[in-house]
Amino acid sequence: MTRLKSLCLKSFGLALLVLAAGAAPSLADKLKLTVAVEGAYPPYNQVGPDGSLQGFDVDFAKEICKKIDADCEFVKQDWDGMIPGLLANKYDVIISSMGILPEREEKIDFTIPYYQAPTALVAFKSAGVKAGADGYPDADSLAGKKIGVQRATAYESWARDKWPKAEVVVYDSSQSADLDMQSHRLDARFDDYVLLSDGIMKTNGDQYERIGKIYTEAAMGSKGEGIALRKGNDSLRDAISKAILAMRADGTYKSVNDKYFDFDIYGQ
Repeated sequence: MTRLKSLCLKSFGLALLVLAAGAAPSLADKLKLTVAVEGAYPPYNQVGPDGSLQGFDVDFAKEICKKIDADCEFVKQDWDGMIPGLLANKYDVIISSMGILPEREEKIDFTIPYYQAPTALVAFKSAGVKAGADGYPDADSLAGKKIGVQRATAYESWARDKWPKAEVVVYDSSQSADLDMQSHRLDARFDDYVLLSDGIMKTNGDQYERIGKIYTEAAMGSKGEGIALRKGNDSLRDAISKAILAMRADGTYKSVNDKYFDFDIYGQ
């Protein structure tokens, strides 16, 4: 009886080891992240003909997910709801050309910048808008002009602050603003210059002109475009920041960059 009991105990112990070994993979599951993208800001992000999210932000995000060994699911989110959705735990990170602004940093956290957006005012040549002595758009020449911007962006804040005599018209998306510009409902558009060049200026571009110099992110009070996440996720934030630097070092960033731009957008 003693020998039989001993064998039974050994068999039971072996079974526990087998069960433990079988359970081990679940403890080592890959990190799963849900990534929010607007899908209405080409060439940075847009919805393709097949309904999938595409663009620089999306390709960049996929490479980041590889670097940190994460399974990433992408979800489309309207711009107005981006930060509220993050705070409500609808997704884990925002990779959608979001500028690192002081007022945003009060609510959420950011990685290091992954690019610097060049910003400019584009107006109808017939609108009579001019550059001032500092090389940037002259506020007086914008008096009474309708300037289209996307709601809840640095562009809206800047336009209202710097050009108080202008009529700032806000839109849910940059694409809606472009459509109104093309329909002559606006005199000017203030936005990322890559977006404007790739959008309205490709269609009847001879009607438009860039007014003055291109603004850098620093000139507009932003540190650049960063990946947003909830406060308290320091390990994830630092891992993504390290992945951005790794992509710069090993050429991965350049391969994504060159698919969309003919210059290095990282250091604008």
